[in-house]
Amino acid sequence: MADTTAPPPTGSGAATPADSAPAGSAPADSAPATGPDAPVAPPSRPVRDDVRPGPGARRRGARRHRWPVVVPFFAFLAVCFGLPAGTMVYGAFTVVDPASGTGRFSTENVSGSLSGAYATGLTGSVELSLMTALLATVIGTLIAQAVVSSPRPALRGIVVSAGGVLANFSGAPLAFAFIATLGTTGTVTQLFHLDRTGFSLYSFTGLVLAYLYFMVPLMVVTVLPALDGLRAQWQEAAASCGATRGQYWRHVGIPVLTPSLLGGAVLMFGTAFASHATAAVMVGSSQPLITIQIANALNGNVLVGQENLALAMSLNMVVIALLVMAVQIPLQRRSTRWLG
Repeated sequence: MADTTAPPPTGSGAATPADSAPAGSAPADSAPATGPDAPVAPPSRPVRDDVRPGPGARRRGARRHRWPVVVPFFAFLAVCFGLPAGTMVYGAFTVVDPASGTGRFSTENVSGSLSGAYATGLTGSVELSLMTALLATVIGTLIAQAVVSSPRPALRGIVVSAGGVLANFSGAPLAFAFIATLGTTGTVTQLFHLDRTGFSLYSFTGLVLAYLYFMVPLMVVTVLPALDGLRAQWQEAAASCGATRGQYWRHVGIPVLTPSLLGGAVLMFGTAFASHATAAVMVGSSQPLITIQIANALNGNVLVGQENLALAMSLNMVVIALLVMAVQIPLQRRSTRWLG
């Protein structure tokens, strides 16, 4: 007897177990759908136990970790700069009664440091600093330009090395060297009979020569990077437009170098204004200078008990130094922006 059981119908109209299952339920033993029309499941995120902090939290944590590193630096500033500065300001505005030994607040020391012989010493130091700063800026810039334009690279190395050495050769050794060379019985003085011309090393002119010995090399080293920043294309472009060398320097070179030159001149002024040992050994008290007057007041060479007056004169120097820094820092930034 033939088997009459018909095979299950196939085709689009055939019912499958998946079709007969209730809606919303997946068959137990069915395989996942594959093919181009199969739905794409969203990627699953890995479960992590550690959660990284955000950028703000990391920055705050970095700031907290930086503080222990800078604590020694601020401690050094407080001990080596803050404590002396505070003592200087306190002493400058304190007058001690000789009888009782008690101090009281007063501006007598400050007013006294700006009058009489002390005002003359402050004026003499400013004049000496201005004169030497101007001469050192001009001479140093000319020497640096000659070095930059020289076709011999070895010359630059020699000048830079010599400038670094001579810029630090100041103080008592420099004074003794000048006394042995240009003093009253110096070698050059006796050889060329400079005493007959009226030249004296122990005068304002002698101090200018001694200061220029270490300030000109310092200016050369300072202005060399600025001269290197002048691009050769600028001069070529000016020449192609018909400008002469003088016109290039007048309209391009000097205006670009002006911030650097002014910054160097301010630096030279501060260097000369704060110099003490060279003038103290060479001229002593024969030339009115504020640094020598401060030393005499602290040591009691003129009057006893003038220590607070010396602190007031030191305060005047600090104020001038702060003004110098306030001028130099913006000029340095502008020079870096132009030539950097």
